[in-house]
Amino acid sequence: MDWILSLLSTLAIFAAALLILVFFHELGHFIAAKIFGMRVERFSLGFPPRIFGIKKGETDYCISATPLGGYVKISGMIDESMDTDYLEEEPKPWEFRSKPVWQRIIVISAGVIFNMILAVLIYSSLAFTTGDMKVDINSVDGIYVQQGSLASQVGFKTGDKLAGVNGHKVKYFQDLFAPNEMTASSLSYIVLRNGKKMTIPVADSLLNDIGKKGFISLSNAMPNLPINRVVDGTPADKAGLQSGDKIVAINGQPMHYMDQTISTISHSKDTLSLAIKRDGAIKHIDVMPNANNKLGVVFQPSIADNFDVERFNYGLFASLKVGVQKTNDTVTGILQGFKKMFSGAISVRQNLGGPVAIANVTKQATEAGGAVGFWNITAFLSITLAIMNILPIPVLDGGHLMFLIYEGITRREPSPKVRMALQQIGFLLIIALFIFVTFNDILRQFG
Repeated sequence: MDWILSLLSTLAIFAAALLILVFFHELGHFIAAKIFGMRVERFSLGFPPRIFGIKKGETDYCISATPLGGYVKISGMIDESMDTDYLEEEPKPWEFRSKPVWQRIIVISAGVIFNMILAVLIYSSLAFTTGDMKVDINSVDGIYVQQGSLASQVGFKTGDKLAGVNGHKVKYFQDLFAPNEMTASSLSYIVLRNGKKMTIPVADSLLNDIGKKGFISLSNAMPNLPINRVVDGTPADKAGLQSGDKIVAINGQPMHYMDQTISTISHSKDTLSLAIKRDGAIKHIDVMPNANNKLGVVFQPSIADNFDVERFNYGLFASLKVGVQKTNDTVTGILQGFKKMFSGAISVRQNLGGPVAIANVTKQATEAGGAVGFWNITAFLSITLAIMNILPIPVLDGGHLMFLIYEGITRREPSPKVRMALQQIGFLLIIALFIFVTFNDILRQFG
């Protein structure tokens, strides 16, 4: 029963995000067409068959059965419907084909433009309503690197102090992992190790594992903390551990980071010899973890209490600037990611996601960050949709744009037969890509 509820929750969250993205994309086409006096026959969320709707004026506003997209049907345009009956008649003033090339280019591009505008609006709204919190990188004294972790494979060591990325220093810890930095042509980090400055390159082959294994976060830098609570009846309780105790060493090994303490406990199969700091004195306590390798102690890490945090509250115009900057950084990151995939630097199978992967990521972001997480991932998907739609593939907006640019240069329109043939080829390519990414999602989901 739980898996059914989880599935329904995933589908509901994904459907909400998709509905917002499709609506704004098609609204762009719709508004641009209306501005230039084109007749819009249908505004559909979803692809045919039509389920229900309402006709107002010349336009049928409807919901259709296939939920993975939507379309605006403009009179006199060869589109997804492959309708060419109108070609036997003389062009009408309200038809797409009777308008100047520059107007048609704007109409075709408007969906992508609106998706970008949506991303800017979301990022700006989040900046305006919630502000931002950034950790001063100078307050992060070092990181804990677990043996066998991705950070360890890259070459990081426990105690490394991160100072910059891709050859330049940064002010805030979060800037080290910005999308445009992570997907740069040659990712590298500046670190201070035992007082010496050095550069650690990150091989493209290792980037494939970031999604599965994780990389570096503030959790790795959290200093060793006192125990917040001891659970009754657990090994820690029976051994005499108390709230406020600080585990300073385990089996003679000093503990400097919280992750180090937790990892050492969870990977032990034998009795642990703990050095405890209590009321300024050191006590030694032996304790055997339970069957799940846990002691029964609870820590309460706080970013604000352990690092220098700057809070940013933005006014209207400042938040718009933040929205534009975040959109630009995301666009750069996505394009650089695609470049790495197509060049073979990173795996297409491991990094290209379809509807299953998108649905899962959307749910995870929403569960982790609530409304803020949902809107952040929706903005990211809006940018991704815009980039995918502008690709020069017939059927997509980029394909229509390619035909219009050809017409603008040569002063002649491609023949309907050529356009129809290319549209059908493009449609088959999109179907093939959809099948590939969906099958790939399922393979990754089930290992």
